Amino acid sequence: MAIKITEECINCGACEPECPNNAIYEGGVEWSLADGTTVKGSFTLMDGTVASADQRFAPVSTDTYYITHNKCTECQGFHEEPQCASVCPVDCCVPDELYVETVESLLAKKELLHS
Repeated sequence: MAIKITEECINCGACEPECPNNAIYEGGVEWSLADGTTVKGSFTLMDGTVASADQRFAPVSTDTYYITHNKCTECQGFHEEPQCASVCPVDCCVPDELYVETVESLLAKKELLHS
């Protein structure tokens, strides 16, 4: 299951540098698959859409930091636990019930992002 940042976020930014997939962005900032990964060319998003690695996507949030579920691996293959949640001073990095994934699928996503 991907991690999400709730509206309790105080915009401290502690989570952003901790993400090994560069899946965390400041509110209002566009994201791309290529940011902080080795993805090149075409990539299939979780909803089945095929996109260019360099394509810029609209921010998930304009007011607070956010995590794009297309890049979140819950730190599987990197750390024992999601690093965003471990450093968040207000505990607003929580599992996103809309994006339930197995450990195997999270590890496969990690390999796609960092091949």
